[in-house]
Amino acid sequence: MRIPGKPLNVLLFLAAAVSTSADSAGSQPNILWLSCEDISAHLGCYGYPNATTPVLDAFAKESVVYDHAYTTAGVCAPCRSAIITGMYQTSIGSHHMRCKAIPPDHVKPFTFWLTDAGYYRTNNSKQDYQFDTPKGTWDESSSKAHWKNCPKDKPFFSVFNYTGCHESGIASESKYKKVVKGLKTHDRDVVAESLPPYYPNTFVARDDWGRYYDVITAMDRWVGEHLAALDAAGLTDSTIVVYWSDHGVGLPRAKRWLYESGTHVPLIIRVPEKWQKLAGKGGMPGTRSDRMISMIDLGPTMLSLAGVATPEHMQGQAFLGPHAAKARSYVFGARDRMDERYDIIRMVRDKRYRYVRNYEPYKTWYQYMNTPEKGRTMMEIRNSEAAIASGSPTNDKNVRTVGQFLQPRKPLEELYDVDNDPYEMTNIAADPRLANKLQELRQQHLNWVVDTRDVGLIPEAELHRLRAVSGSEWAILNTGENAASRMEAIRDAAVLAGGTDARDLPRLSEWLSHDNATVRYWAATGIGNRANIPPSLSEIPDLLVQLLQDKSENVRIAAARAMMGLGKSGTALQTLSQVLDDGTQWARVHAAIVLDELGEEARPAMKAMKRNKANHDGFVANGKYTVRVLNKALNDLEGTHNTVP
Repeated sequence: MRIPGKPLNVLLFLAAAVSTSADSAGSQPNILWLSCEDISAHLGCYGYPNATTPVLDAFAKESVVYDHAYTTAGVCAPCRSAIITGMYQTSIGSHHMRCKAIPPDHVKPFTFWLTDAGYYRTNNSKQDYQFDTPKGTWDESSSKAHWKNCPKDKPFFSVFNYTGCHESGIASESKYKKVVKGLKTHDRDVVAESLPPYYPNTFVARDDWGRYYDVITAMDRWVGEHLAALDAAGLTDSTIVVYWSDHGVGLPRAKRWLYESGTHVPLIIRVPEKWQKLAGKGGMPGTRSDRMISMIDLGPTMLSLAGVATPEHMQGQAFLGPHAAKARSYVFGARDRMDERYDIIRMVRDKRYRYVRNYEPYKTWYQYMNTPEKGRTMMEIRNSEAAIASGSPTNDKNVRTVGQFLQPRKPLEELYDVDNDPYEMTNIAADPRLANKLQELRQQHLNWVVDTRDVGLIPEAELHRLRAVSGSEWAILNTGENAASRMEAIRDAAVLAGGTDARDLPRLSEWLSHDNATVRYWAATGIGNRANIPPSLSEIPDLLVQLLQDKSENVRIAAARAMMGLGKSGTALQTLSQVLDDGTQWARVHAAIVLDELGEEARPAMKAMKRNKANHDGFVANGKYTVRVLNKALNDLEGTHNTVP
């Protein structure tokens, strides 16, 4: 293919690449992955004519364009752990952003099976799997790793990752200028035609949206360089090229969220004629596919193209090659801790509708998190929030729809008709005409939680306590007697906890004495969401007092939170302060979050909060997250505004 706008400095790169002769491996395809970060399908070939993506648009004409490819999370590291293992991050414990999971021995990067198939495997160079990369995952993984180093008698599987379109490429002035150097930038008024209605229609927000389009163009140029190198080496006709993004748009209400904006990604695969028969009819060039793809399917698909059947334990499934599985009807996603904030959300998507389950609906969409709050668009959203609160006049025509995501609570369930509501602004979960669809997707979600053993419903400090016994997060709900029934009990308690119906209190009260700590946690959380206890359930306060001594730190925190709602603030705040002082890392984060959410009611605990904010040895091993939350809470109580790293 012709590479538009190929820069001169690529020539040396091409010359170095020509020397390789990996094609001599002949009986198996070479596979090249070109991945990028933080973009959804805002490319010309996906119907965005204002996007300047000539390379990918031309590439798409020679490839299969997948219209329904979705990530399992709205943020990079959990997605990458799922992609490399073919397993949901919530099954193997890599679901919290910036955690370190311990997968069981049988769960390994799919590249191990490529080794057995004779492949030379290179990664240039991001890993970010949220677990220690096992020795043997790659033959090379560094900024110098390249398919040109492949031995002559082997095919290669080679990964290159582009970081220039990461959210920092929009937020950082210096990085943005470096990334787009030498490019013609987009007209802000033109690209603003596709500005989502949940962003303020201001100069700054439009400029950020323009920057987003600009860094995509820079990425397109980078793709062109790699395709040109492959062509110069004479390997185009023998190499399957896979282009994809790790999750959606690197802006608020997209990155970190489970909406279309955060999980829908471009996926384009070029299968040369030589390997058409191997790939099957799903790999025909110049076509579009509406097949539902989860990005955990990438690994099994590469194995299939290499002639390897999908390992039995993998939850991903091949969509090309001799081992291709039946097409999916649904894709699933999960949101868990994002840096210093918890928000447990799950998603199911079919070809038309998206179902979202908020397990913590008492939290706002826009929880305060240090990193996104530094972005200009988030600052504009906060300005809109202040304007709405004060009733100040504004010329922003989007102010009403921006305000929709500034409410203090979220609905328990969300349902969107994405075909007719592409920005997912109208929640139709209460529409009686869609009651059957709501029930269908709800049940798919409930089944998925049990089938995949969703350890994300176990609070993090408790997860670590259990892992110390079982050896891995996966083993907690997959080994021992009655594993499925344990998962069902946790799921049912978590589902009931999110509501506000007082009629659920008898069951929640019963669960306060359950033998499973996570069930006790959700029961206490559910009672804390309801507060008004009828006289017939007078035993609840006494049970909560007992739980303040529970072996599980998370149970103690949930009981304290519930007691605050019953007016027992003295004992409750003492418990939360004690966890801050003496608790384990993630229990301290949890206690700090509860104190922050209490607002003015937390004032008597300020001494403990200040003591722990000053505990800067907490910056070791992500203890900084406790400090960040406490800093925010104290800022609110003291009327100051400053951030910590």
